[in-house]
Amino acid sequence: MTSISSNHLKNEILFRIQKNFPLVAQPFDAIAKELHTTEAFVLSTLQKAKNDKIIRQTSAIFDTTRLGYTSSLVAFEIDPMQIDQAIEILNSHPGISHNYERNHQFNIWFTIAVAPDSLLGLNKTIELLAQLTHTKNHIILPTLKLYKIAVKLNTTHRKETKEKIKAKKFKALTLTEEHFRLIKLLQHNIEFVSEPFAHITQYLNISYLQLFEMIEELQEAGVMRRYASILNHRKAGFNANAMVVWDINEEQAEEIGKEVASFSSVSHCYLRPKYDNWQYNLFSMIHGKSHEETQSVIDQIKKRITHNGYMPLYSSREFKKVRICYFSDDFMQWELNHI
Repeated sequence: MTSISSNHLKNEILFRIQKNFPLVAQPFDAIAKELHTTEAFVLSTLQKAKNDKIIRQTSAIFDTTRLGYTSSLVAFEIDPMQIDQAIEILNSHPGISHNYERNHQFNIWFTIAVAPDSLLGLNKTIELLAQLTHTKNHIILPTLKLYKIAVKLNTTHRKETKEKIKAKKFKALTLTEEHFRLIKLLQHNIEFVSEPFAHITQYLNISYLQLFEMIEELQEAGVMRRYASILNHRKAGFNANAMVVWDINEEQAEEIGKEVASFSSVSHCYLRPKYDNWQYNLFSMIHGKSHEETQSVIDQIKKRITHNGYMPLYSSREFKKVRICYFSDDFMQWELNHI
């Protein structure tokens, strides 16, 4: 195997585990067979990527709302001299999973979720955080319509400008105690070993067949979005992360949202509310290896949609990026400490 073919194969492996992680007893062997290599090579590649912090996490990705949590994107306007203290307060909340500084008057952007049994609820939690951080102004931007959520960084050299986004129909599912026990286990990072799900079958005292049937139930109900590895953007060579916001006419939202979501470089696409002090309602996250590459995608989108204006908000600092740990006592403890 030459160094060129080896590097190409490593990039293919990293791309593969982001897209459709094999939910089988030996997933890395399945990837190896698909890419005509060995399980040992796949495992060593992934372990090195994890050690080098290129792979951030490999676990199940759940739908926050379908688990009973309430969430929103929030923007705070914080005095630049008080950002460090404010970030310490914000990041202490277990429901804040993403927190960035961006190039705007609203300079701190974070996503927050509160648990089903929250004493405060979402809006009062945000109001409390605004008081604690001495925020000058803030806006709450819940999701009105989701068009896409799928972070897949193209580590290969294939040029994939557009992709088809399929509308999914979900089955009804009443979550049982067994489902909740499984969710608590699936949300944690797996080890890169031959049978990474063995500990779950042993802990729950179930077979692989039962395990994957339950996972399939969660996926068919939309409770679990997918199982995948999430890469550290900058470590993987994607150094430009822009949240591009668009001012669009709401009656055209469905058509425009689907068009923006079809671009491969767009990982997230949502419709959110407008305010007197915030005119943008379509949000798209775009990842590129450079500012120029990201701007090229923005320019392509501009030509394909009707809009009244747009603004790219680049992240200057990342303060927090983690997966929410669902059904953790930390949520209630935070509230009890701050009420």
